[in-house]
Amino acid sequence: MSSSEINSESSATSPGLGRDEATQTKNGFVRSVGLPTAIAINMTQMCGIGPFITIPIMVAAFGGPQAIIGWIAGAILALADGLVWAELGAAMPGAGGTYIYLREAFQYRTGRLMPFLFIWTAILAIPLIMSTGVIGLVQYLGYLWPNMSWLEIHLVSLLVIGLVVFALYRRIESVGLLTNILFGVMLLSIGVVIIAAFSHFNPNLAFTYPANAFTFDGKFFAGLGAGLLVGVYDYLGYNTTSYMGDEMRSPGRVIPWSIIISILGIMLLYLALNIGVLGVMPWETVAKSPSIASLVLEQTWGKGVSSVITVLIIITAFASVFTGLLGGSRVPFNAAQDGVFLRPFAKLHPRHHFPHIALIVMGVITAIGSFFDLATVISMLIAVIVLVQSIGQIVALVVLRRRQPNLKRPYRMWLYPLPVIIGVAGWLYVYYASGWTSVGLSLAWVVVGVIAYLIWARVEHTWPFGPKEVHEVYLEQQEQPGATEPSVEA
Repeated sequence: MSSSEINSESSATSPGLGRDEATQTKNGFVRSVGLPTAIAINMTQMCGIGPFITIPIMVAAFGGPQAIIGWIAGAILALADGLVWAELGAAMPGAGGTYIYLREAFQYRTGRLMPFLFIWTAILAIPLIMSTGVIGLVQYLGYLWPNMSWLEIHLVSLLVIGLVVFALYRRIESVGLLTNILFGVMLLSIGVVIIAAFSHFNPNLAFTYPANAFTFDGKFFAGLGAGLLVGVYDYLGYNTTSYMGDEMRSPGRVIPWSIIISILGIMLLYLALNIGVLGVMPWETVAKSPSIASLVLEQTWGKGVSSVITVLIIITAFASVFTGLLGGSRVPFNAAQDGVFLRPFAKLHPRHHFPHIALIVMGVITAIGSFFDLATVISMLIAVIVLVQSIGQIVALVVLRRRQPNLKRPYRMWLYPLPVIIGVAGWLYVYYASGWTSVGLSLAWVVVGVIAYLIWARVEHTWPFGPKEVHEVYLEQQEQPGATEPSVEA
């Protein structure tokens, strides 16, 4: 990445702030999160419990060790989409991510409809994604505590969510230290599983493929679709720092780097983990083993080590829920500040300066989601994300380049428009692969959201029942007296 593409500070939002200073923004947030912590936040959210519970699903979808294609395809789509997040996040760093980008891009034609729809889906989608982490955590806990009753499973789930909310109920400075600690635990847990697998690695198991494994027929593409759906789910989280733009110390530099480094780093971890596991036992066994990491460790290093590392995997799952709610709670906060969501969500904690109302509400929704089936939740969430966020945000990048060409962009997408084309094609394929039930439910949810918006717009006397209010916020800020040009990172 050249120095001309990424600069050290986006002065449109924070003119004159020093890169190494923890300063307070106009919204009350403190810019204290540097690049190492930002990468930790993204990677902890991306990894979490995902690969430990989805390797069997991925292998079963492809029907053999060629399942590594799913991880690679997922990384390509994540990187293409990540470059969209990188450009938008660096140019418009704020608490809200996609909400900000949709608000700025679509205000010219549809008023506040698109940002409203995003919050409508995000207020459910983000905590329900966290619910999958809780479900996975309890599944691995079942390895240590077999035969848990229905009541015990859900009591543990509620306890975990309560601990997450308690840990986040403090200033971001102390949260950053805790995030780095949890990130270290995540790396240790996945690293030990990889080392254990390769200590008993059998290349014949890992690289012997079934007949017609790479025949490009309907079966292969069906497996690719199902595998890509799982892969995308496992990479989700590379955008977490974009939701925290007001808390990034140098958003023009930190947001793009944190996204790109975290995607590439997690891809290497996933490939090593997948290949290692497939080199320990036949792929047919892997496809049928829900607690695959614990099983690999038990077979290679014994029950004692397997139990210890299972505890670390559980901590890793906790970390993913922790960082997901950390970033996700900022989304309704920013929307409420702009008058596009319920006003109580705009309040910051009077002492610790974080959106405590949003955190509590999303914690409650996470708890509700933990009572549902994992596969159903994943499929539905991916479908909803594709419709409103993924495709809409790619369109937003193109629209903003045309509508706001003078907006300072500390980072500009590499090879534009190739990542845009890859992103649109990839997300549409994932949407189709999510299944007709999920497609239908996601469309229904968006329709209900449109109806809810029209009711809200009628009450608020905004478009289409009032004038469209066009405010090019970041352009206006960078044109204010005293705004400085972004400095170039050498």
